[in-house]
Amino acid sequence: MPGFFLNRQDHAHEIVQEVGAPNLKVQMDLYHCQIAEGDVAMKLRQYLPSGRVGHIQIAGVPERHEPDLGELNYPYLFSVLDELGYAGWVGCEYRPVRGMQAGSTSAGLGWLKPYL
Repeated sequence: MPGFFLNRQDHAHEIVQEVGAPNLKVQMDLYHCQIAEGDVAMKLRQYLPSGRVGHIQIAGVPERHEPDLGELNYPYLFSVLDELGYAGWVGCEYRPVRGMQAGSTSAGLGWLKPYL
């Protein structure tokens, strides 16, 4: 994220590679990757085979709402993860578009149904 110590994928991966500890991995936040660098599918193809990605995190870009809103095509990106054999966790960090209304979190999980 801009303004933080690590704000680019290449920087994070260089550090993890240089340290060389098997338990040190990169959290690949696709929201921030798109905001800071773009070309997320290429970044997945570049870095997942390295074995240095330990977790993937998603959100809709640019508003940070549910991942089915915004400019990233998550069904396509999920197919890239499958193509690359990613077997790790995909976490979410977003603000429901309905905000703090009662039931907004549950309503905001509708995007997930095709993947269950």
